Amino acid sequence: MESIMNSQKIKQSCMLMSAFKQALPIVLGFLPVGFAYGVLARKAGISIDNTVLMSLLVFAGSAQFIAVGLLASGASAVSVIITTFIVNLRHLLMSAALSPYLKKWSKLEIALFGFQLTDETFAVHSTRFSSGDMHKGETFLINSIAQAAWVGGTVLGIFSSTLINDVKPMGLDYALPAMFIALLIFQIKDKSHVIVGLITGLLSTALALGGAGQWNVIIATLIGATLGAAVKWGNK
Repeated sequence: MESIMNSQKIKQSCMLMSAFKQALPIVLGFLPVGFAYGVLARKAGISIDNTVLMSLLVFAGSAQFIAVGLLASGASAVSVIITTFIVNLRHLLMSAALSPYLKKWSKLEIALFGFQLTDETFAVHSTRFSSGDMHKGETFLINSIAQAAWVGGTVLGIFSSTLINDVKPMGLDYALPAMFIALLIFQIKDKSHVIVGLITGLLSTALALGGAGQWNVIIATLIGATLGAAVKWGNK
């Protein structure tokens, strides 16, 4: 009996270590960006409770930053909801891409997974699921570690907000792109992935500079995914 319990403890420890190892790039990106969000939210006059609750209940970096800016400018709740909805439309693409792997999951499990799905965890899980790694416990651990880092960064930002006048000189906004680059590198398997990734990144940048607003990510993703599928089909 004791040997069985020890074996289960070892398995749980290994699963925790594996989840933390996979979530580490996300943690390193979420801590500074969550910190910046905490500082900006407090500077915008949002209460400590609401700042933390937004990280707990919304858990969407771009939406939270936009919401803080809109609330600071006195925008209505409807404007905030519509704007953040449009910004997060890309989640439809991510959910559609992962849905074939979740057919055997219960509705509650899918709902919980969908709530904690971010651009960053999508990058990790799309790689895991496509390689056959569908362990639910590890999946939810990765998501929970990522959200804990985001909330932790938020709390640190809240308590530091009285000491910092402006987060821009600190260069914290570079942490998120750096994290995405690290996650992208883990998914590159051959030369075609590099080419498709570069074209998609350049297209997204061109669209943003051309005035496409938040649609640049969605449009570039659709074109890049189509290009990637065409290249893969052509290589068969």
